[in-house]
Amino acid sequence: MTTQHSDHPVQQGFAAIGAIGAAILLLVGGVLELLQGISAVAEDELFVVGPEYIYQLDLTAWGWIHIVLAIIAIAIAIGLFTGATWARVGAICIASLSIIINFLWLPYFPWWSVLVIAIDLIIIWAVATWRTV
Repeated sequence: MTTQHSDHPVQQGFAAIGAIGAAILLLVGGVLELLQGISAVAEDELFVVGPEYIYQLDLTAWGWIHIVLAIIAIAIAIGLFTGATWARVGAICIASLSIIINFLWLPYFPWWSVLVIAIDLIIIWAVATWRTV
């Protein structure tokens, strides 16, 4: 039994579009995460949260969590641009972690968190359905 590989240009084009699209989405998600972290570190008074929030951390700590997550996401996005397999696994892991972090961040800045969660879901879908030729 032989394995058939199709080198059809259209199929290769779709694979390239999927790879670039997933990388761009992760890069955008990482930049948004970075902006979110910088705004939390720079302006502690910007965010308001109720006193009964169970996952309450210092806003500077939340900001640094977002910044570190963003730097990792941007590095993985660069790996996706090169088509590295480790970057595909890393993209799904970092986007999943970003969803969790932004869920915990919801009381601080709900609309921004929902936007980042939506982008992370699209990233996971794009990377998980990306088929190489």
